[in-house]
Amino acid sequence: EIEYAFDHPVQSKTIEEIVSSHQKPAEELTVAIAVSDNTRPVPYHSTHAEDILAPLLYRLARAGIKRQNIKIIIGSGTHAPTSASWKKRAFGEEVCQHYQLLDHDCYSSDLVPIGKVRDIPVKINRDFIQVDLHIVTGLVETHFMAGASGGRKAICPGLINIEATQVFHGPEFMAHPQADNLIFQDNPCHEFALEVARRTRVDFTVNVLLDGEFRICGISTGELEASHQKAVDQLRQFSQVTIDRTYDIVLTHGGKGALNHYQAIKGAWAALPAIKKGGYLILLAHNQDVEPIGSNYYKELLQKFREVGLGNFYPLISSPDWTFTPDQWEVQKWEQLFTRIGGFDHLIYCTVNIPPQLLANLPGVSGYQFIQDSKPDITTMLQKAIYHCVRQKEKPTMAFLKEGPYIVLKNK
Repeated sequence: EIEYAFDHPVQSKTIEEIVSSHQKPAEELTVAIAVSDNTRPVPYHSTHAEDILAPLLYRLARAGIKRQNIKIIIGSGTHAPTSASWKKRAFGEEVCQHYQLLDHDCYSSDLVPIGKVRDIPVKINRDFIQVDLHIVTGLVETHFMAGASGGRKAICPGLINIEATQVFHGPEFMAHPQADNLIFQDNPCHEFALEVARRTRVDFTVNVLLDGEFRICGISTGELEASHQKAVDQLRQFSQVTIDRTYDIVLTHGGKGALNHYQAIKGAWAALPAIKKGGYLILLAHNQDVEPIGSNYYKELLQKFREVGLGNFYPLISSPDWTFTPDQWEVQKWEQLFTRIGGFDHLIYCTVNIPPQLLANLPGVSGYQFIQDSKPDITTMLQKAIYHCVRQKEKPTMAFLKEGPYIVLKNK
């Protein structure tokens, strides 16, 4: 399937044809490949046959591109630089030894201006934009702000300046009703990212879809927008489900991606269409990251959210006096979620990997409240949480979302 996708790109020449049709000879061409950072499980390197970087590099080499003329740029957005050990695991030792691997820095003074988008000056990573051929790669999955990940998001927010990121992840965009899963029309996040990617010029794209075990279940290559649309169409077939009722209690989970509290919101957000107003959401999350809540920014913002109260966080971060803070967008989404379900006491957060005293200080109800055991058991915690919710309603209706964050519910 991978080789077929490279041989049959969507509305585009193949990699080899793009190289051969360039006015420069192949051995002089410079190439930049935008890749995802450690927050996305893109299969760049594998001991199995299923990875996307090796076939891409092989085809560039076959077309005559020299190794020393290829830069692999990690589109980390506002995230911290990736470690050498992660790079080795993600891309393989050979790639780390023979290719330039660079982390994007959104605060760098060396970024290249590409003009204004929505009156905001946008700058792009210099190592990416100042080469002959631009290639982007990414994972296409549902995204509760931009509709879906992948495609244009490799550029924006992956390779842009902090000032543009502050708009892309800013309060106004996050509050827009169209900034949601699998919505693209009039979605300001999608439209902003797409305009930035168009101006940057993308010559070839590789988009992958993964199943619940992180194996490739779909791949499309080619023109930026057309190949992404093909992947989104496939994603919609996999994940979108229409429901004709709502429930008093909804039980869901954060999936494998819920490494911390920051990531776990995706499972909670996906459940929203199934919950009655005033209903209860029980969220189960493994949170096995070394930082089971998230960054220090995120933890401080959650505390600020608790202090100001529901309904007051958005006005706070929208005020002229507020200094944009990384991760504020995620806390803004938590506020939207709590508003829609009816308050902090309508979400029960179940995990045994965030210490009880820390979980008690986060918005929502801690699952530890329902168990007394010094060695907490997640199954007991979950059962007690369900029992608590059942007692709040007379003959309550209940739904279990087996697919967690990987499903997109649509009300009939």
